[in-house]
Amino acid sequence: MADVAVLLSGGLDSAVVAAHAARAGVVLPIYVSSGLSWEREEVALVERLLQSAPFRSNVDPLVRLALDVSDIYPDAHWARQGSPPAYDTPDEDVYLPGRNVLLLSKAGVLCALRGIPRIAIGSLAGNPFPDATPGFLASMSQTLSLGLAHPLTIEAPFSSMHKDDVIALGVSIGVPFELTLSCMNPAEGRHCGLCSKCRERRDGFAAARVADPTEYLAESPRKMAGSG
Repeated sequence: MADVAVLLSGGLDSAVVAAHAARAGVVLPIYVSSGLSWEREEVALVERLLQSAPFRSNVDPLVRLALDVSDIYPDAHWARQGSPPAYDTPDEDVYLPGRNVLLLSKAGVLCALRGIPRIAIGSLAGNPFPDATPGFLASMSQTLSLGLAHPLTIEAPFSSMHKDDVIALGVSIGVPFELTLSCMNPAEGRHCGLCSKCRERRDGFAAARVADPTEYLAESPRKMAGSG
C-alpha cells in the first residue's frame, strides 16, 4: 500500500513533490483529466517523467482518473479553448474555481478505497487561490475523513517555498525538468513561451540560477520588447 498519493499534474512543482516523497515512502501518482486543453500534452510527459530515475523506486504505476468539467466551464472558457492569459498577467487570472475541491474529492475517494492516509499537492508560498490555503486544506481533510470514514490528511509540503526553492530541491534529487510541463498552451511537448505559466517557469529558473532546459516555441515577450 502507498504511504501517500500525489496529485501529479506534470508540472515541475508536483514532480518534485512526488520525487521527494518517494525518498521517504511509497507514492501513488494520480493524474486527473478534466477536459482542459493542455491535458493530452501533459499526460504524455507525465508517462515519460515516471520512467526517469527519481521515480523508479517507491513509485506505483500512474492512476488516471477522469473528472469532466465541461458542464461547469463552458466551451468558450480559456482553459478549454487553449487561449490562456498573457505573459505578465497576474496569477489570479488563471484561477479555475473549485479545481482543488474537485481534484481532492475524487482522489480522496480513491485513497479511502485503497487505504492510503495522505494526499500531497504542489501548492507553493504565495498561492493566491482560496482552495490552496492552510484553512481550506485542513477543512477538506476533515470533511473527507468524515464523509469517507477514513482518516485522510491533505498536505502541501512546499507551501512555504517559492518556485526557485523547488527548482533547487529538484536539481538536488535529479528531477528531469525537461520532462515537466507548466504551459497552458503547449504543442508537441513544447511550451508556448507566451502564457503566464511560462513566465512563472522562466522566472523560477532565473531566480534559482539554474539553466532552464525547457524548449519554448517563442521567446519571452520581455526579451522581444528589449526589456530582458
